[in-house]
Amino acid sequence: MTEGIGIANLPNQKHKIVAKRGAHFTIMVVGESGLGKTTLINTLFSTELSAPKNYNRRHLKQLDKLTEVEIIKAELEEKQFKVKLSVIDTPGFGDYVNNRDSWSPIVDFIDDQHEAYMRQEQQPLRTDKTDLRVHACLYFIRPTGHTLKPLDIEIMKRLGTRVNLIPVIAKADTLTQNDLYAFKQRIREVIAAQGIRIYQPPIDTDDEAAAENARVLLDAMPFSIIGSTEDVNTADGRVVKGREYLWGVAEVENENHCDFRKLRSCLIRTHMLDLISTTEDIHYENYRQQQMETRKFGEPRVKKSDNPKFKEEEESLRKRFTEQVKSEESRFRQWEQHLIAERDRLNKDLEMAHSAIKSLEAELDNLQVGYGRGSGRR
Repeated sequence: MTEGIGIANLPNQKHKIVAKRGAHFTIMVVGESGLGKTTLINTLFSTELSAPKNYNRRHLKQLDKLTEVEIIKAELEEKQFKVKLSVIDTPGFGDYVNNRDSWSPIVDFIDDQHEAYMRQEQQPLRTDKTDLRVHACLYFIRPTGHTLKPLDIEIMKRLGTRVNLIPVIAKADTLTQNDLYAFKQRIREVIAAQGIRIYQPPIDTDDEAAAENARVLLDAMPFSIIGSTEDVNTADGRVVKGREYLWGVAEVENENHCDFRKLRSCLIRTHMLDLISTTEDIHYENYRQQQMETRKFGEPRVKKSDNPKFKEEEESLRKRFTEQVKSEESRFRQWEQHLIAERDRLNKDLEMAHSAIKSLEAELDNLQVGYGRGSGRR
């Protein structure tokens, strides 16, 4: 029996190369302030990647009314395998009464990373490429128990076409199990009705265990999560990560309490490679194809302010505004002329009234003089 030519050993060679080179993974967290984004990231990777936010400072920054983009980088190692992790935070998103275009910095950042990588690929030397393309985006939904807000729908539509979008329900321990189940159902219905694209773990028909795990993950979306880096004692004496309440402990890794373990499996243990390859093969390729169809090689990307369509809209709005201003000015001139004519009429009436009064006063004086003379003769 021959041993073959060795092609079957290729997976082992690939494993050695990957193990030596390591990997890099970029995750973005999007959602309103106070939903536990920082806490969840620290819980996911079992380390303090980011310090807890200063809420007093957060309220001061709300005066700026800007969505920011913060990048946190770290290198994690487990069993001699290293992962260069980048976490993209978006403080300020959704924190204001008027959140119009608050998603623009987030969407622009994702597009800019695709653009930067594409530009690097076009250079003669491509050995030291910087890659911050977002492999997964966790979108945090406030646990209202109702449904998605219009802002949620708007940004999820925009993110779903650019990145692997994974919706999560924050602070799931604030809802009862029945309310949480109904909330998930309503969110799924809105996602389907609005055509929002979310990440779908692939189902491997050749591996039944992997296929079943993918089905479980699909059924659990949107993931309900509890984030906590604190150790608490349970009633049966165990020490777990969780949150302590009067009624008991909400455990982070207890699947009866939340979907944290499923989310971690999706992001790290079972589908990290698929998230990376999907970003490369689908989202980046879609961006690259779209850009190459609309611009010449080496030509800079057309931004919103330079977009001909945007300029046409701006010019149209400017003309409409100018016409409205002219119309108002004409109306004001007519009113001014009307007021001047009314003033002249009233002044003339006043002069006539004064003349009539003077005439009456003269007549009265004449009568008084005549009456005086008549009395003198008597």
